[in-house]
Amino acid sequence: MGGAMALNLLEQGWPVHVCDIDASKLPPLVQAGAVIHPNSAQTAANTDLLIVCVVDSQQTHDVLFGPDGAVHQLKPHQAVLLCPTIAPEDVEVCANKLSALGIHTLDAPMSGGPARARVGSMSLMLACTDAVFEKYQDLIAALSTQVFRISQKPGDGARTKLVNNLLAAINLAGAAEVMALAERMGLDLTTTLNVIERSSGQSWIGSDRMRRAIADDFEPLAHTTLLTKDSKLAVSAANKLGFNTPVGTQAYQTFQRAIEFGLAAEDDASLFKLMQNNNLNNNKNRL
Repeated sequence: MGGAMALNLLEQGWPVHVCDIDASKLPPLVQAGAVIHPNSAQTAANTDLLIVCVVDSQQTHDVLFGPDGAVHQLKPHQAVLLCPTIAPEDVEVCANKLSALGIHTLDAPMSGGPARARVGSMSLMLACTDAVFEKYQDLIAALSTQVFRISQKPGDGARTKLVNNLLAAINLAGAAEVMALAERMGLDLTTTLNVIERSSGQSWIGSDRMRRAIADDFEPLAHTTLLTKDSKLAVSAANKLGFNTPVGTQAYQTFQRAIEFGLAAEDDASLFKLMQNNNLNNNKNRL
């Protein structure tokens, strides 16, 4: 999604400086006009707003505070836009460290996938002060037409994203299960999904992923590991509050089983494969 965001900004005429540990991601950005740097420190030295788009809290910490981290070059009154899905307390730790250096934090997890990031229509859940929002509102508007102001408190964006992604995990696990059931019933899967999409069982993620599963397309657009991580974070956050999440916990455990089944590197549409296999095994056990 980071590359898609950069291409979107470049297309709109924004100057973009980037770095990525995966050099294979860089050529399209260079061709579009991005300036490449070897590390996040040098990238930060050439930017007003640093956008961090990585996978987890460890990568976020490395980008910001590692040996070549951005804090070595960021100046007071610059800002960091945090886009990864990480625990709220990790966002708060980052924000506090940056604040001590006079650097602003925009807690801004995103949702919608690379295609929506590319055209600027992804959802952006934003928690920051009004003053910081006003300073960067033009850039934020260029990144997304779906900006939700959550609060002025960094960490609340992350909390909102975890709630959203736990429901996404629940919906996807449910969609994979019922489509495997439809197959066992002898129903045509395309027709069944057509009905679901226009009826009470519809969910965006269920439609998107099951369309690909029906087509036997498991090329990873969103690796199974991502919603596994996110649903685990959400369930952990709930547990810390003493809040019981039986359905969410079951969804997380389903994703974890998918990884154990060998589907980690596939698209999370592959939960359909898990449901097919699980029910085949269950059927054999009953015979």
